[in-house]
Amino acid sequence: MKKESFLKGAAILGIAGIFIKVMGAFFRIPLGNIIGSEGLGYYQVGYPIFNFLLAFSVAGFPTAISKLIAEKRALNNYIGANQVFKTSMLVLFIISSTFSLALFFGARYFVNDFVQSPKAFYAVITLAPGLFFVSMQAGYRGYFQGLKDMVPTAVSQLVEQLVRVIIGLLLAVYLMNQSVEYAAAGASFGATAGGIAGLGVILIIYYRHKRKLKNHNEPLIGERDHSSNIIKELMRIAIPITIGASIIPLISLLDTAIVIRRLQSIGFSYSEANSLYGQLTGMATTLINLPQVLTVALAMSIVPVIAESSAKNNLPEIQRDTQSAMRISMLIGLPSAVGLAVLSTPIMQLLFPNEPASVGRVLLYLSFSVLFITQIQTMTGILQGLGRQVIPVRNLLVGALFKLIVTYVLVGIPALNVNGAAIGTVMAYLVAASLNYISLKKYTLVTLDKNRVLIKPIIAVIVMAIVVKLSHMAFIPLVGEKLSTVASITIGGIVYGVMLIATKTITREDFNMLPGGGKLIKILDRFGVL
Repeated sequence: MKKESFLKGAAILGIAGIFIKVMGAFFRIPLGNIIGSEGLGYYQVGYPIFNFLLAFSVAGFPTAISKLIAEKRALNNYIGANQVFKTSMLVLFIISSTFSLALFFGARYFVNDFVQSPKAFYAVITLAPGLFFVSMQAGYRGYFQGLKDMVPTAVSQLVEQLVRVIIGLLLAVYLMNQSVEYAAAGASFGATAGGIAGLGVILIIYYRHKRKLKNHNEPLIGERDHSSNIIKELMRIAIPITIGASIIPLISLLDTAIVIRRLQSIGFSYSEANSLYGQLTGMATTLINLPQVLTVALAMSIVPVIAESSAKNNLPEIQRDTQSAMRISMLIGLPSAVGLAVLSTPIMQLLFPNEPASVGRVLLYLSFSVLFITQIQTMTGILQGLGRQVIPVRNLLVGALFKLIVTYVLVGIPALNVNGAAIGTVMAYLVAASLNYISLKKYTLVTLDKNRVLIKPIIAVIVMAIVVKLSHMAFIPLVGEKLSTVASITIGGIVYGVMLIATKTITREDFNMLPGGGKLIKILDRFGVL
C-alpha cells in the first residue's frame, strides 16, 4: 500500500460507513415510526452507558494495535507484530467480559437511580452481551488496520449493521404488541445480534489470512518482547485514546440525566421530556452522525500512515499527509453542516412525519457541530499517529466542561428547552477543534493552504446553499414538500461537486488517490471537465 493511499483506505471504510449509516437511518426512521419518540427515548437511554463502556475496548485498542503493528512491521519485526496482536486479544477478552457482566447486573441501578427511567430496564440489559462481541471484533480490526488493510474492518462492520437492523426491526415490530418498552428492548438486542455476526465474519477473514501468510512463507523475523512490556506500551497508547473516546459517551450519559431532569424542572411532564430527549438523540443526532462516517474512516486510515512516517522521522511526509487529510475533512464537514442547516425542518418532516415541526429546530442548532466534529476526528487521528494521544483527550475534556455548563443553563430556559443541549454540543466541539488545531500546528509545523482548504470550499458551499434553498422553494408548488426536499438535496450534491471541480478545489491528483480514480479521470476528461 503506497503512502499516499491512506485515502484509498479511508475511501473503503467511508463507502462501507455510508452503507452502514444508510442502514442505520433505515433502522432509526421506521423504528421511530413504530415505537414513537417515547420508545426511542427508552431505546436511547441504554446507549450512553453502552458506548461509555464500549469506549474502553473499542476506541483505544484498535488504534494502539494498528499503530504498534505498523511501527514494528516498518522495522521488519514481524515476530513482534504478531506478539502485539496476541497479547492485545487476551487483554481485550478480560476487559470486555468484565464490562459486559457489569452492565447486565448494574442495569437496574442505572435506570432506577441514575437516569430515573425505569421503563428502559429491558432495553439496557439486552445490550449487555453486545459489549463482549463488539469489543472482541475491535482487536481483529486493529490488526488488519495495522497492515493497512481496511477491507476486513469494512466487511465486518457491514455484516454487523445489516444483522442489527434486521433483527432489531423484526423484534420491535413483534414486541410492540406487548408494550413499547419491550419493543425498545427488542430493538436494542439488534446490537448484540449484530456483534455476534460481525465477530464471526472477521474471524473467518482472519484465519483465511493466516493460511495465506503460511502458504506464502512470510518471513518470521524480528525480536520477541516481554508480554508485560507490550501491555505497558498498549496501555500507554490506548488509555489516553480510550479516555478521550469515553468523554463524549460520558457527556451523553450525563446529558441523559441533566436534560430530562431540567426539562421536567421547567414544566414538562416525564413523558414530554422523554420525547424531547428522543427527538434530540434518536432523531437529530442520527443525521449529525452521518457525515462523520467519512472522517472517522479518514482518521482510522491516517493513524498507521503518520505512525510509519513518525518512526522514520520523515517530517515533510507528515506535513503532506496532514495537509491532505485536513483538506478532505473540510470538504466533507462544511457542506454537510450547511446542507443540514438549510433544510433542517424539511429533512426532519420527511423522515419523521409523525413528529411536530419543531423537531427541525433541534437539527438546525445541532447541524453546526458537524463541521467541528469532522475536523476533530481528523486532527485526533494525526496526533495519535504522532504519539500525542493525550492532547486530543485534554482538549476534548475542556470542550466537555463547556458543554455541561452551557447545556445545564440553556435547557433551563423554557424558550430553548432541549435546543439548549444542541447548542451546548456545538460549543463543546468548537472549543475542542480550536485547541486541537493549535496543537497540530505546534507538532507538525504544517501550514495549510487557506485557498484550497478554506476559501474555495466556502465559495462552493455558498453557491450550493443558495441553489438548494431556491430549488426547494420552487419545487414545493410543483411536486409537494417531500419530493421537493429529496430533489433539492440531490441538486445540492451535484452543484457542490461541480463547484469543487470548477474552482479547482479537487484536482487530478485527488482522483488518483481514490479507488477507481483512474476510471473517473477518463470519464471527466471525456467531457473536458478536468
